[in-house]
Amino acid sequence: MQFEVFTLLPEIFPPYLDNSIMKRARERGLIHVRVHNIRDYTHDKHHTTDDTPYGGGGGMVMKPDPVFEAIESVLGLHAPSDYSLDGTPAEAFDQTQGKPDSPIPIILLTPQGRVFNQGIAQELSQHPRIVLLCGRYEGIDERIREHLVTDEISIGDFVLTGGELPALILIDAISRLLPDVLGDPTGAQDDSHAMGLLEYPHYTRPPEFRGWKIPEVLLTGAHAKIDKWRREQALLRTFNKRPDMLEKADLSKEDRKFVESLKAKSDRS
Repeated sequence: MQFEVFTLLPEIFPPYLDNSIMKRARERGLIHVRVHNIRDYTHDKHHTTDDTPYGGGGGMVMKPDPVFEAIESVLGLHAPSDYSLDGTPAEAFDQTQGKPDSPIPIILLTPQGRVFNQGIAQELSQHPRIVLLCGRYEGIDERIREHLVTDEISIGDFVLTGGELPALILIDAISRLLPDVLGDPTGAQDDSHAMGLLEYPHYTRPPEFRGWKIPEVLLTGAHAKIDKWRREQALLRTFNKRPDMLEKADLSKEDRKFVESLKAKSDRS
């Protein structure tokens, strides 16, 4: 999968992407991350990417021309000024009038977008190539939103100083869903939210620490009992911490019976 990131601060990305799972995934060619500096697509000596808003008001607004030129150039012909983490060339892309008529999502990271979740991560993981546009300053020229981007995503109901951290969050969350990115081929399936529930508790050695012992069932080697315990613990944890998730979770008859028992206990206490 290829991520095309457009930003005014390309130096933010390597420290995170050059470590751990993301680094190994890039080295193995499972993901490619190309970070493009929007300033490289300006044509004045100061590399101006922002200007004052029409109508007055505080803050500065990202100009449309360098953003359009940057994204259109990369999706059309490979730009030699790209700040590339791995040197992977972009494929040719036919440009059209207005918004690109393309299966490639052009995503603006913005508090006004749909709130990111595991379902959206799964949806985006089906695309071979994704564009992530990181805003800065007071905001972007509205024509970018109207005529260039095809999707808008928020990571929550709060405001950050730019879209770089949200872009890294999307890259991480989407990448771990791709085949072979995680060492455990089923690892992503058991994550919190991936199965519609919060994840069950984990334990490792030593079996007793400061008098606190791990649950006996985990020492039995009986996989069916362990699976049942883990499922019930995931249901219990979700019931206690995020009961709203149970309304949307895909629950079996046994799951629902267990949840009803939890509700009964809660009502009696």
